[in-house]
Amino acid sequence: MKKIAFIFPGQGSQIVGMGSELYKNHQKAKEVFDAVDEALNEKLSKIIFHGDEEQLKLTSNAQPALMAVSLALVRVLENEVGKKLTDFTEIVLGHSLGEYTSLCSIGSLDISSTAKLLRIRGNSMQNSVKNIETRMVAVIGLELEIIEELLDKLEEEKDFLCEIANDNCPGQIILSGFKTSIDKFSKILSSSGARSIIDLQVSAPFHCSLMKPAADVMLKALQDVNIKKPIIKFINNVSAEFIDKPSEIKKKLIEQVYKRVRWRESIIKVSKSKIDKIIEIGSGKVLTGLNRRMKIDQDLLNLTTINDIENFIKLHGENL
Repeated sequence: MKKIAFIFPGQGSQIVGMGSELYKNHQKAKEVFDAVDEALNEKLSKIIFHGDEEQLKLTSNAQPALMAVSLALVRVLENEVGKKLTDFTEIVLGHSLGEYTSLCSIGSLDISSTAKLLRIRGNSMQNSVKNIETRMVAVIGLELEIIEELLDKLEEEKDFLCEIANDNCPGQIILSGFKTSIDKFSKILSSSGARSIIDLQVSAPFHCSLMKPAADVMLKALQDVNIKKPIIKFINNVSAEFIDKPSEIKKKLIEQVYKRVRWRESIIKVSKSKIDKIIEIGSGKVLTGLNRRMKIDQDLLNLTTINDIENFIKLHGENL
C-alpha cells in the first residue's frame, strides 16, 4: 500500500466555474455543494459556478467556496474507490483555510460547521482592518533568515507593522501589514537582493497581528463546535507539527488567523514521514508548485476534475 498525504489549497486558488463539472456529473459532489448552500442559507454554488470574479474573490465567499470544491472532490474519490479517505491516507494538512477543509475531509469537522466557520472567518478577517490601509506582498528570491534579520532591525520603529505571513517555500515569503510599512520594507528588500516584490490582490492583510480581532471572533465561533479527534495524522499551520487533541486543534485554528503559515516546515515534516505521494485536491495547483520548488522526493499529484480522479484510480487504485 502506498503512503499518501492529501493537501488542501488556500485563498488565491479560486476561479469562477471551479467544481461545476463535478456538480453536474456526480451526485456525491452535488450533495456537498447543496449542503454548503444550506448551511450558509444562500446559493454560494451560483457564485462559484456563474458569479463574477470580484464576487468570488471576497474573503467571505472564497473561503467556503474553496472548501466546497475540495470536499466535493474528496467525496467523489471516496465513492469511486469505495473507501473513506482515512482508509488510504496517512496525513492531511491544508494551507490557511485549507486546514479547515483537511479536518472536514477526515470527519473531524462536519460540513455544515466547516462552511459556517469559514464564512465567519472570512467576514471577521475582512472586518478587522476597516479604514486601515494594508498590503500583502510576495517576496521572491530572498531566504527567510535574511528577511527575518532585516525585520528585526525595524521592530522598535514607531507605527511599523510588517510581519511574515507565510513561509511558503525557499525563496517565496509572504509579508503582511500596514501599507506604509510594507512600502518602506519593500525598498529595503529590493536593495538587499530580492528578485521581485509582487503585490497580492487580497482584501485584508492575512496572518499578521492586525487579524487579532478576527481571532477573538473565531474563539467565540469555535466554542460550541464539536471537533472530533482525527483518526489519521493532521499537521497544523502554526507549529507545523502533528496534533490530535480537539482542544489543541481549536487553539491552533484561532492562532492561525494572526500567526505565520509554516508551509515549508509542514511539507518537510510530511516528506520525512515515509510518504510516497503528496496529492493536492481542490482548485488549482498552487501548493504543488510550491512543493516542486522544494525538490522533495515524493510524487506530487493534483486532483481537480473527475477525469483526474479516474486517471488516478486507473494508475494507483490497486494500491489504495
